[in-house]
Amino acid sequence: MNNENDILWFDEVAEGNYIAAQSYLTLLFDDHKVVKIISKLRAAEITQFKSKDVFRASQLSLLGISNARVEKNRNKIAKGESFSPILLLRDQEHGKVVIADGYHRMCAIYGFDEDVWIRCKIV
Repeated sequence: MNNENDILWFDEVAEGNYIAAQSYLTLLFDDHKVVKIISKLRAAEITQFKSKDVFRASQLSLLGISNARVEKNRNKIAKGESFSPILLLRDQEHGKVVIADGYHRMCAIYGFDEDVWIRCKIV
């Protein structure tokens, strides 16, 4: 069993996560802007932030373990499976960070330890 403080990460973002981010961001921005954002995310270097800081900056509520996708990700942590880095967007106009992809992963990881470093790309 994996130590709960050991979150494993893939070296790169999975292609499906860019597609999911694009789908979500299309709800917030016009298609032209979304294409630019996704292009910038693809080119961005992977960095890291503490999970508690990402949540504070996103201003989102934490999903509980009663959420099936959060629970699935918690089980992945316990089994020592790796995660795709989270995709983030700085929304300077509203003074927050948009979790473009990875909200359920974030909730699962935060539930284990709010001080865990989250691997991500941010633009």
